[in-house]
Amino acid sequence: MTEGAAGKSRVLVISAHMDDEILGVGGTIAKHVARGDHVTVCIVCKRAYDHKFDPVLVEEEKAATRRAADILGYHDLRFLDLRDELLDERVLDVIVPLEACVQDVKPDIVYTHHRGDSNQDHDVVLRASLIACRAIASPKIARVLAYEVLSSTDLAPPFPERAFQPNFYADITHFIGRKIDAMKAYARELREFPHPRSAKGIEVLAQKRGMEVGFVAAEAFMVIRDEWA
Repeated sequence: MTEGAAGKSRVLVISAHMDDEILGVGGTIAKHVARGDHVTVCIVCKRAYDHKFDPVLVEEEKAATRRAADILGYHDLRFLDLRDELLDERVLDVIVPLEACVQDVKPDIVYTHHRGDSNQDHDVVLRASLIACRAIASPKIARVLAYEVLSSTDLAPPFPERAFQPNFYADITHFIGRKIDAMKAYARELREFPHPRSAKGIEVLAQKRGMEVGFVAAEAFMVIRDEWA
């Protein structure tokens, strides 16, 4: 299955950390913007460094997120400011603000984390997303997709239940450069190749995902729910 729902849509990208939205959905965000879709990015956590919260560094990272948003071209950016590395203490504290965000945005399409990632916050965000975006909830969400995050999804242990097995692809051939530029806004998070969270690593994965379906570059997703008529 490849990306392509007709008409303009309201899109919500749920990201545990600042930079996950770029690594997983950066090219697709830019593509949605180019199509005229309204894109909202919701960042769940304020970043901890060396397991500590530094208000100065958190604000610097938020500034990086805003620069990345400008590069991708979306303008609705929301921070929930929950505690990095500690989301699994009480999942309800993630569900409640996430439900409020979904109720406000009223998205047609939601992108969220994959449950098999090596990062525990990603798993909690996925669980909270499933509650906030449940099929019988209002507003009705037509499509929910899970994305992969370099240096997290790819580093999960080799257990079948943790595998990322994409069945939905977005052609980002014309947007891979913008995705990489947006990631460069996160100077503190960017690494040198062969680290997966590098400019070259992003390009290589996009090329691999593209080859899987005949595109020059792609982002891959797992369909959680798809109700497009």
